[in-house]
Amino acid sequence: MAETAYEGLAGAWSDDGRSDDGRSDDGRSEDGGFEDGRSEDGGSEDGRSEDAAGVSAGAGGAPRRQPAREAAARTYARALPVVPVRARGLTIEDAAGRRYLDCASGAGTLALGHHHPVVLEAMRRVLDSETPLQVMGLTTPVEDAFVTELLRTLPPQLADHARVRFCRPGGTDPVDTAVALVRAATGRSPIVTPTGAHLGAAAEACCPSDAGEPPAGVVLEPVRSADGVLPVPDAWLRDLRRVTAERSVPLIADETETGVGRTGALWAVDHSGVTPDVLILSKAIGGSLPLAAVVHHEDLDGRRTGSDRRAVGAPGAGTFRGNQLALAAGAATLAHVREQRLAEHAAALGGRILSRLRGLAAEFASVGNVRGRGLMIGVELVSPDGAPDGAPSGGTRSDGIPCDSAPSDGNPSGGIPSGDGPPGTGSELALAVQRECLRRGLIVALTGPDRNVVRLMPPLIITEEQASTILDRFADAVQAVDRRRGGHAPPHRAHAAR
Repeated sequence: MAETAYEGLAGAWSDDGRSDDGRSDDGRSEDGGFEDGRSEDGGSEDGRSEDAAGVSAGAGGAPRRQPAREAAARTYARALPVVPVRARGLTIEDAAGRRYLDCASGAGTLALGHHHPVVLEAMRRVLDSETPLQVMGLTTPVEDAFVTELLRTLPPQLADHARVRFCRPGGTDPVDTAVALVRAATGRSPIVTPTGAHLGAAAEACCPSDAGEPPAGVVLEPVRSADGVLPVPDAWLRDLRRVTAERSVPLIADETETGVGRTGALWAVDHSGVTPDVLILSKAIGGSLPLAAVVHHEDLDGRRTGSDRRAVGAPGAGTFRGNQLALAAGAATLAHVREQRLAEHAAALGGRILSRLRGLAAEFASVGNVRGRGLMIGVELVSPDGAPDGAPSGGTRSDGIPCDSAPSDGNPSGGIPSGDGPPGTGSELALAVQRECLRRGLIVALTGPDRNVVRLMPPLIITEEQASTILDRFADAVQAVDRRRGGHAPPHRAHAAR
């Protein structure tokens, strides 16, 4: 993938790839920017300015006010004390004027990064045309254009028989809609959600030995992001598809985070050659705006009576389905990813990033398994001393099946103390690496049941140069944490064998 196609877009404010104040598109200033941990305006090394609020005067003390105004579920703001005021491509600028490279991408929402020109132009066309912005699911030219572009990207066996239904874009609504769909279509209730158990367990659920009915459907994520970025093996998925097809059990692929080229294919199921009966789509399909849809085989739309079909449409419908601006932004994003072959770019560049990150495991005992697909990567932090909190949170068994993991409880702190003492457990190490990344102008997220996996999800427009800068900063952060821990110990034996 030629990097020049995105020069001046990914992390820039002007056509020459530099911001208005002369900083380059890798997030550094002309003279090195973040090398000493401070911004040019005297901000401190933790990414805040010298004042107690941590922001410039223009921010109005927002960080002081919000903890008293918002619920404890406001997790990202506590972990990442950044007040963003401006963004473009890969770069975010905070209220203190400091710039960061964004490897969180809104948990996969920003396939093209912040404020991509094709997305902005699509939204401007809608605004200028006086098209209704909210029409409660009525058919519009904007919706028709989105569906047309979406069908172009789907696996052919599904695209030729697809039905698209929009639903509320928040939380579990798309999953609830898909589950209601297969329950109404099959007349059955149980739902199987494989979380890494051997295929035999899923097969047994689809073909119960007590002559009971098979489940209404099987729901899985091709890459289990919340469990620590665990890719499902292709062969395992193909076997599961065979079993579900034999038993007429609908297979539901949740591509909320993995879709739109993120894993190096337009849809993560494409890697295995599997065609699911239902696709759950959200995040990136809205081009940075809230949008969700469930795409399913036409056979699921009319298998039962008319009253049952009406019941299928109720769950997840809601007021804000199919917003016109989101549909326009989503169609532009899908078209750009497809036309510019950004999935192939993600596969190639992601492979090189994975290779370099895996080299850290040989150098630092605290770096465990490095895994992922395309530009969806997880770096597991483990305790070289065997501390139980944050012990390996998954990985792959010898038979190629992802290990079982407990669901995340959503605790943003993971029980980690906020002090500056040497980190010991895997979760403490991961949080320390996240903080050191932030000091170096790099935003990363934490995931996994123990929150001991650093997740890297940069926009698909990332260039080779930006990837190199990200890797340098990440390696520096790991090294800084290793020094605090009193590191330089030999690699953990579980990693040295690789």
